[in-house]
Amino acid sequence: MSVVRKFRSFRWNSLLAKYLTHHGSPVGWFSLPQILCALLLVAASSEKAAARRHVPPEAGPAGEQSTYLAPTCREHTASLTDFGGVGDGTTSNTAAFQKAVAHLSQYSGEGGGGSMLYVPAGKWLTAPFNLTSHFTLFLHSDAVILASQDITEWPVIDPLPSYGRGRDHAGGRYTSLIAGSNLTDVVITGNNGTIDGQGATWWSKFKSGKLKYTRGYLIELMHSDTIFISNVTLLNSPAWNIHPVYSRNIVIQGVTILAPTKSPNTDGINPDSCSQVRIEDCYVVSGDDCVAIKSGWDEYGIAVGMPSEHIVVRRLTCVSPTSAVIALGSEMSGGISDVRAEDITAVGTESAVRIKTAVGRGAYVRDVYARRMTLIGMKRVFWMTGDYKSHPDDKYDPKAVPVVENISYQDVVATGVWKEAARMEGIQGAPFKGICMANVTAEMTKARKVSWNCADVEGVSADVTPAPCAPLQGAHGGACPFPTDTLAVDEVTVQRCSYTLAPASP
Repeated sequence: MSVVRKFRSFRWNSLLAKYLTHHGSPVGWFSLPQILCALLLVAASSEKAAARRHVPPEAGPAGEQSTYLAPTCREHTASLTDFGGVGDGTTSNTAAFQKAVAHLSQYSGEGGGGSMLYVPAGKWLTAPFNLTSHFTLFLHSDAVILASQDITEWPVIDPLPSYGRGRDHAGGRYTSLIAGSNLTDVVITGNNGTIDGQGATWWSKFKSGKLKYTRGYLIELMHSDTIFISNVTLLNSPAWNIHPVYSRNIVIQGVTILAPTKSPNTDGINPDSCSQVRIEDCYVVSGDDCVAIKSGWDEYGIAVGMPSEHIVVRRLTCVSPTSAVIALGSEMSGGISDVRAEDITAVGTESAVRIKTAVGRGAYVRDVYARRMTLIGMKRVFWMTGDYKSHPDDKYDPKAVPVVENISYQDVVATGVWKEAARMEGIQGAPFKGICMANVTAEMTKARKVSWNCADVEGVSADVTPAPCAPLQGAHGGACPFPTDTLAVDEVTVQRCSYTLAPASP
C-alpha cells in the first residue's frame, strides 16, 4: 500500500471508526444521514490534504536507514528499548523515558548535533517526563504512549504566572504528560503513533470533586522557541491536549485529537501567550474548543502582559457539540491579535468562531480574520460574549474593560443551523466594533422570528442570509479584509531526515 493510501486509510479510520465506536453518534445534534454526509466531506478533505502532510515511511529493520520529515535533522538516534523500555502496556517506562532523555540531552548544546528518541511499536506505560532541546520524539505507527492512571505519579507544579492559580482549582496543578521549559528546537512526530492520556479516571474524579489540583495536559511546552508537532494521534487527554505557553515559532501539523464529546475541558490546541503559530491539517473531536487562543486570566494576565499574536489556522476539521471550532479567550488578558483562519470544516459543533471575554479581563481581541468556512449541523454560527462569568478570584479590576474590534468573516456556508444564526453580545458602554461579514449563509433547520441576537455590537455586512441584526447592517463594498502578508512562521519548511537504529544486542 502506498504511503498516501495508508495515510488516507488512517485518517478515515480515525474519524469514522474511532469517533463512532468510542463516542457514539451525537444523535441529539444531527441525523445519521447528516453524519455520513459530513464524514464523506471530511474524507474528501483528507484526500486533498494527504499530499501536503508527507507521512514518512515506517522504520525498517534495525541497522537499516529510514527517513522522516522535520524542520531540523538529528545526528544521534536511540530507541526507548536501549534504556530498558518494555512495551507490554503494564510495565512502567517512566525510568526508561527519563534515562533516554537524560542521555540524549548531552547532544542538546551548541554543536551537539541534536538527538532523536525512537518509540517502537508497543504500548509504553509512563508517568510524566520532560523533553530536552534540539530533540525529536518519534513514534512508530503502532507505538502507543500510555499515561499512567496512578495520580500519585503526576507531580504537582506551580500555577502559571499569567493565571495566578490552577484552572480547575486554586493552588497548583499537575504537570503534563510530556513537558518541557526553556527549550529550543523540539519536534514531536512519527508515523501517526498515539499518545493516550487515559483520561477517564481524571474526568471522573474532576466531575465528582475528588481532585485537589488542576488536571495536567498531554503536551505542554513553556518558554520555548521553535516547536514542531506533526503526524501523531492524541487520545483521551485528562484536560487540554496541546498547550504551548509563553513560546514562539510553533507549527502543529497533521495532528489527530480524539476525546469523547462529553469529556470535560478536553480542548484540542491552546496556544497561550504565544506568537508566530501555524496550525494546519488537524482533526479534532473533543469535549471543548477545538482550538482556543489564550493569553492569561484577569489581573494575572494583565501583569504578565504577554499577548498571543500572529496565528494562522488552516484546514482544521472540528467536531465539538458543546464548544467552538476556534475560541478566543476567555483568558485573554495579555491580548490577542492577528489571528487568521481559513478553509475550516466543522460538524455538529456549537459555534464557529467564538470570542469570550468580560469586564476585568482588560487587554484586547483585535484583527481576527476568518474565511472559507463550511459548517454542518451547528447550534449557531457566530458567538461573541462580553459577560463570560469566570474569574480566578475577586481581585480583578472592574475598570479593566477589554477592547474587541476588527473582526472579519467572509465566505461562510452553514447548513443545519438549529438554534440561531448568531449571538453577538458586547459590553455595555464598550461595544464590540469593526465587525465585518460578507457572503455568509446560515441555513436554519426551521424558520425563526429572530435568528440574530445582538447587543452592544457595531459593524457592516453584505450578502448575509438571514439578514443580520440592525447594528450589523452597515453597508460596505462586499468584501471583508484578510491579510495578504506572509507570517514568519509560514516560512518554516521541512527537510527529509534519515536515521538508523542499531541492531539489538544478542
